[in-house]
Amino acid sequence: MARKMDKSIEIIEALQGKKIPILTLDDRWYQLIPEHEKTATIKQLETNLNNLLKQQGKMINDIKDMKKLKKKLMSEIVANMETDNSPAGRLKAKKLEKSHQFIEEINIKMQEADDTLLDMPYQIKKANEELMVESMKVCYTKLKHNQIEIEKADQWIRKTRETLKVRILEKQDKEIENSSLYSYMHDILGSAVLDILDDKE
Repeated sequence: MARKMDKSIEIIEALQGKKIPILTLDDRWYQLIPEHEKTATIKQLETNLNNLLKQQGKMINDIKDMKKLKKKLMSEIVANMETDNSPAGRLKAKKLEKSHQFIEEINIKMQEADDTLLDMPYQIKKANEELMVESMKVCYTKLKHNQIEIEKADQWIRKTRETLKVRILEKQDKEIENSSLYSYMHDILGSAVLDILDDKE
């Protein structure tokens, strides 16, 4: 087990500095690892990576929405800046206070989302590398299996070639023998007798 872990670490280290595409967004990966060849580990890692990508996309959209809302609230603050002691003025003051509170909450949420979003590329990169390592293991196993099958096929082809050569020589010998027999019989018996013999067959 420790050796397997070492292999995974070696592969991840070898991948350092290489630009690896996000596997679940790359058609070539789906061709290399079709659905029926995915191990349980690969399926889990694929799900993890896709969830991280969805989470990142959702956070980006949430931040955009919060910025729009903040802009709207800022416009309301500007519109309600002038207040007095009248009922309408007090209502404006309350709206102003509420808008300030919302903006504070939005600022906190945006800061939290930004902090989380900052870490997302590293999480995605790590999940992608883990998926790449498992995918490479499956591909390498397939390569080894295919190599065994290629060698078997190569042996069969060589053996069949030898058999084919022998059979071709046997066929040629029989054809030469038939030609000689026919020629000899033709010379001795003549074509009329050979035609009678040919008709009987």
